[in-house]
Amino acid sequence: MDWKQHAAALARKAVHPTSRWYGRVIATPRHLCVPRWYEASPEGWKVADGPGDEAMWARAAYADRTLVTKVGPVHADHAPAGSPVIGQPTSSSTLPSLVVKMLSYGRLPERRHVLDVATGSGYSAALACAQLGDDYVTTVDVDPHLTAAAAERLDAIGHQPKVLTQDATEELPGTYDRIVSMVSVPRIPLSWMRALRPAGRLVTTIAGTGLILTADKNDDGTATGRIQWDRAAFMATRVGDDYPPQLNDLFQQAREAEGHVTASPFPVLDVMQAWEVWSMLTLTAPGIEHRTGTGDDGGRMAWMLHPDGSWARAHTKPGSRTTTVHQGGPRRLYTLLDEIRWRWIEHGELPVYGARVTIDAGGRTTLARGGWSVTL
Repeated sequence: MDWKQHAAALARKAVHPTSRWYGRVIATPRHLCVPRWYEASPEGWKVADGPGDEAMWARAAYADRTLVTKVGPVHADHAPAGSPVIGQPTSSSTLPSLVVKMLSYGRLPERRHVLDVATGSGYSAALACAQLGDDYVTTVDVDPHLTAAAAERLDAIGHQPKVLTQDATEELPGTYDRIVSMVSVPRIPLSWMRALRPAGRLVTTIAGTGLILTADKNDDGTATGRIQWDRAAFMATRVGDDYPPQLNDLFQQAREAEGHVTASPFPVLDVMQAWEVWSMLTLTAPGIEHRTGTGDDGGRMAWMLHPDGSWARAHTKPGSRTTTVHQGGPRRLYTLLDEIRWRWIEHGELPVYGARVTIDAGGRTTLARGGWSVTL
């Protein structure tokens, strides 16, 4: 494959030509990091084999898109051809423009050590190596197959960073000037604060939100920063081969139960496409699972499910602007959503983006803006 012309085209789409990352993208053969990946289909996730179709491989690897590389516990490297895999994506090669965005927020200076959290395909580590040199890059992932495969593929590209199988939320091996995470965390792990050197910077996203958090470490062991006026979302950290199962039993209950019935003045919202609202709701009530669909009458429907047993079902009839809401369990999830939407309307914005960030030495993280605050 004449990959360089494809990498150049990717750079033109994903990176501003004045960025120092522009040349790094051109020089990095992404296809070697992702020889197999999954494509979504009505039957499930079907594996695509790059070496078996080089034209398809080039189109996928050098598009500015995320390539799913693991579904549930099944790596694309191990998936049988022609047999769809059912489950949630558990690893991917993130779209290059987002990788570059996160690395750019890290402000990676020369001769400084960076920890790349969530090795995945190894592409982010490859770019970091191209910028800093292999000796200054450590990359970690909880999945031993991913780290072994990434080390081999990085070596084929010509890079030998330190690649470790490691739960990044536990104690880390060494200290670093930068920690840049390609996976979301619900709060800043204590291990990151211990491993980050004074004046060091950490960059991550908050799980279940579209919020990019950047913070610089102070001499007293705390860190201060902000939520950027930008957005990004990654898969959340996990411990095992898969995420906990979805709340399918609760969903079946929510589809039929009467519960507490109210009316909302707003039409059904696809919450996860309304990033500001989604982020605010997650910070208010972490752990909500959102589903959307269409009613028998063609109207819009949404369900909210929580591991504590709370649920909500909302239905907006065709041509209507109001919504009938059924709720049950210990909390009124849809009421929380409506309160956030009212605040959005009354203030013209929500306080999540641009919020100040303070992190104590133990990782306790507080966001605050305009009289609003929340501690993760």
